[in-house]
Amino acid sequence: MIDVENDIFDRISKKLRQTYTEIFVSGESLRIPPMFPAVSIVEVDNIVYKQTRDSGNNENHAILLYEVNVYSNLDTGKKSQAKEILNVIDEEFNLMGFTRVMNNPLPNDDKTIYRKVARYSAIVDRNKKIYWR
Repeated sequence: MIDVENDIFDRISKKLRQTYTEIFVSGESLRIPPMFPAVSIVEVDNIVYKQTRDSGNNENHAILLYEVNVYSNLDTGKKSQAKEILNVIDEEFNLMGFTRVMNNPLPNDDKTIYRKVARYSAIVDRNKKIYWR
């Protein structure tokens, strides 16, 4: 299996921490973050790109899908803060060659928390080169 999850997580979390020193970043799904603002970056799909399998049935490319959740609980401006954080994430995924395939607010059980979810997709080869999808 082609695995770049740690590379993707490390790059985005580093950028977020440079921009927002108090941000909580997780590589796992969160129901309720332990602190705010918070971001989860999760690889939700990694499937073989069948068109590039070779005669030995070796995986040469994988189709990746990442889901990002951004959480804010500010008294005022939580929607703006979540959008600003997502813009940083969006730019970094774009620089790596990913395409944003979804970006929506998501209702949260706790109405004091504003949440946005986005998904990013790309094709990666066995040498970790990312291609636009």
